[in-house]
Amino acid sequence: MVLLHVKRGDESQFLLQAPGSTELEELTVQVARVYNGRLKVQRLCSEMEELAEHGIFLPPNMQGLTDDQIEELKLKDEWGEKCIPSGGSVFKKDDIGRRNGQAPNEKMKQVLKKTIEEAKAIISKKQVEASVCVTVEMVKDALDQLRGAVMIVYPMGLPPYDPIRMEFENKEDLSGTQAGLSVIKESQAQLWWAAKELRRTKKLADYVGKNEKTKIIVKIQQRLEENDDDTCLNSPWADNTALKRHFHGVKDIKWRPR
Repeated sequence: MVLLHVKRGDESQFLLQAPGSTELEELTVQVARVYNGRLKVQRLCSEMEELAEHGIFLPPNMQGLTDDQIEELKLKDEWGEKCIPSGGSVFKKDDIGRRNGQAPNEKMKQVLKKTIEEAKAIISKKQVEASVCVTVEMVKDALDQLRGAVMIVYPMGLPPYDPIRMEFENKEDLSGTQAGLSVIKESQAQLWWAAKELRRTKKLADYVGKNEKTKIIVKIQQRLEENDDDTCLNSPWADNTALKRHFHGVKDIKWRPR
């Protein structure tokens, strides 16, 4: 099995194994799936930490409002009345105003926190140092553990607008967010090794040979859209020779033979 050390830019991400005979179409999708799956686990862990501290998400039209404003506008959190954590809630105000402040009790809070730590460990970058490969199945296992913990604490489920539920249902909207910029579309993912793109039409062995004990560092990135603006490449400042001529005071001089 060829060992792939996957990076994004210069940042280490995870290890993954694949036979040299693997089609690069299949391998590229697999790497992108693990990469994006790890991001999903990270996003869920972040929101579940807030869930453990401050309870469920408020309806979008109530977020950021003061108690007086909510009362004045006669707004009501109907899901807040349904989604009471197992064992009752403990009030802990969310200063940001995103969550309703009805936090789980200490026992249920620990159920969430313990599961979050276990899920983080599965997809941690420290797995690279420990020489542990991460698979699609391991990412799915981490997601299942997180889902199970939420069901224990909130057996009735979360509101449809809660980002945790939206992540589990693959309905998350990351447009315009920093998190959205990190995601790589599977169809547009590219793998690079030794300054070469590993083209999807080939096999891994076409690049690394038939030695199944090879270890390579591959970088994952998203292919540029065809309509991405690359006009800057045609700009005068992008022309090294033009820049050199400018600093030598010989810009646009036309030479003629004597």
